Formats: sequence, C-alpha cells, structure tokens
Amino acid sequence: MIWLCRLFSNQLRRDGACPVSTFFTPIIKKKSYLCKMEKIDFVVTWVDMDDPKWKAVFAEYSGKTENEKNSVSEARFRDYGFLKYWFRGVEKFAPWVRKIHFVTCGQKPDWLDENHPKINLVNHEDYIPAQFLPTFNSNVLEHFLHKIPDLSEHFVYFNDDFFIINHVEKERFFQNGLPCDIAAFRLNFGESQWNKMLRNNIRIINQHFDKKEVMKHFSHKWYNKIYGKKARWNYIFKPFNRFFVLRTPHNAQPFLKSTFDDVWQNYEAELTKAAGNRFRQTTDLTPELFRTWQVCQGNFTPYNTYNDTKMFPLLIKPKQAVRAIYNQSYKLVCLNDHVHIRNYQQVMKNIQNAFEHILPEKSTFEK
Repeated sequence: MIWLCRLFSNQLRRDGACPVSTFFTPIIKKKSYLCKMEKIDFVVTWVDMDDPKWKAVFAEYSGKTENEKNSVSEARFRDYGFLKYWFRGVEKFAPWVRKIHFVTCGQKPDWLDENHPKINLVNHEDYIPAQFLPTFNSNVLEHFLHKIPDLSEHFVYFNDDFFIINHVEKERFFQNGLPCDIAAFRLNFGESQWNKMLRNNIRIINQHFDKKEVMKHFSHKWYNKIYGKKARWNYIFKPFNRFFVLRTPHNAQPFLKSTFDDVWQNYEAELTKAAGNRFRQTTDLTPELFRTWQVCQGNFTPYNTYNDTKMFPLLIKPKQAVRAIYNQSYKLVCLNDHVHIRNYQQVMKNIQNAFEHILPEKSTFEK
C-alpha cells in the first residue's frame, strides 16, 4: 500500500486535496424520487458551422476562421448531415420521450419541422444570461441546462454525436425515479485540456463531500457487482479520504434538473467565473461536475453503462463504428470526430450508409 500512497500523493495535491480529510461535509438530504416515473425529456445541442452569420461571429471572437487548437477546432463544430439520423433514432427506438429541447444559437436545419409537438427550439438567449453570450464553449451551454423553459425534472443530455441505434426503454436512463449511472473511479494523470477540466470538477467535489462518509452510506451503489472490473479502482482507492475522477462513458447522460440547482446554489461564484470562457479553457468546469455531484448524493441507480454504450474515436476506429451501426451492436454510440481523420469524406460516407441501413425512413420530425 505504501507504493500506492506515494503514487497518488502528488495527484491529490494537484487536485487541491490533502491525503487526509480535515473536515466533514454531511451528505445533502434530498427529496425522495422513489415515486412513479416522471416524463422524460431529451436535450441535444447543435451548431451549423456553415452558417455565414455564425462563421462571422466565430471569426470575430476567435480571431481566426481556422484553428486546430482543441478549443476552436473545426471538428468541435462541424456537422456532416447526421442530425436527421439522431431524430430518426429517437422516433424509432425511444418514442416514449416527452419533449426534445433542440438547443442552438438561433439556427435550425431546413428539413426540421419546428412545429412538431415534441420539439422545443431553444436559442442560447432563451436560457443563458446575456453576459455570457455569444459562447462557443459547450461547457457553458451545459452549465445552464436547468434554465431551459419547460424542461422536465428528468432529462437526458445528448451531444449531437450521440446516437440511439437500437431500442431503448425509459429504464435505461431512469429507474425508481433516479438516473442510471456507474460510480467507478479511474486514473487521471493526463495533462490534456479535458483532463485538467475534470480535475477542476473534482476539487469542488472534494470541498463539498466527505468521500469515506459517502462511500460508506451508499456502499451498495459504489461497490455494486454490476460494474464488474470497471469498479476495481473503487477498492484500490478506498483508503484515501478524497475523491478521484469518475469514469466518463461519454454518451447520453441522464440528469435530475434539481441537481443543477443544488450545484449552482453552492458554487455560483465558481460556475459564473467559468461561464465567462467563450471558448474552452483549462479553467473550465464540465457537466461531469453535475454528474459526480449527483452520484455523491446517492441520487442514482447503479448501472453498468458500458454494457450497451460505446464511444468510437473516428480517428482510429472508423471501421468499428460503421460495423457497430450496421449490426446495432449497442443501444447508444458516440461518433467522436477529429480534425485529422484520414479519408474523411469516405469515412463519413460509410457512416451515412450504415445509418441508412438501419434508419432509412424519414421521421415525422422531417418536413
């Protein structure tokens, strides 16, 4: 165990956490969600980077029209016309959804029927304070999701590269009124922008929650056998008094809207400061903060999301992604774009053909 303590002591200090807890923060007691299943909404964010108006504003604030930096990379904004398959997948495989909140900066695809009874077109201005607009930072869009008009208490958040490719029930996302999720630690020694942002989240978590008390109180959720080997670090990290970063499935994420209210009530200053970043910065806070907060409160149902969810980095796994869509190997997939994908046009064409294979018919969301 000595080697383990030495290995992680520097990581703990870097995360703003000492190896031994010097205070105790009680677990917040929340109202019970063990009631009948409420209606569930989907939220999806999208941008049309070919829109001349958007490009002009982007260029004005970024200082350039093309940049391969992580925060302003073309791959972070571009769209290859797959959005219609997102809507087709929802209609065919998750017809039970109450409302789809389609979040853009005032844009919409020409083919989208904005009068569809399940669609709520949401402009950034409708829910984000004007002082933070315009923003090109997806983290900022996500900080304020709870402010979307008419959003249900139970909702699932999608990026536009998360797709439903097989039948999925409400219980995949919520059981007993609680989000389905996996509470499992992972190593986070990386120095990428994303890894640094995750450490920003965990600093706040460690300020607010007592790890040993949380894991003791909800031991049946943290040490649930359903996680399998994914939970091995929970046992290794058990002696430590501070939280580490949780595994991030990077796919459709169920939330309680009230979780966002709780985090904002407790850390408004930190969130407000981070929301001032128009483009992604290493000082950002991400939606993983709200997810981890939810888990630490015990407001989740143990579920191994890796069983039916898969992220495919198209830079290195384009063929596997195409095969998974054709075979409908999972319920949910993430097609992670990258500016350096080889044979980009052919890769996108192969993915489109796979989508057409499983979702050939227009949805009622299309004109």
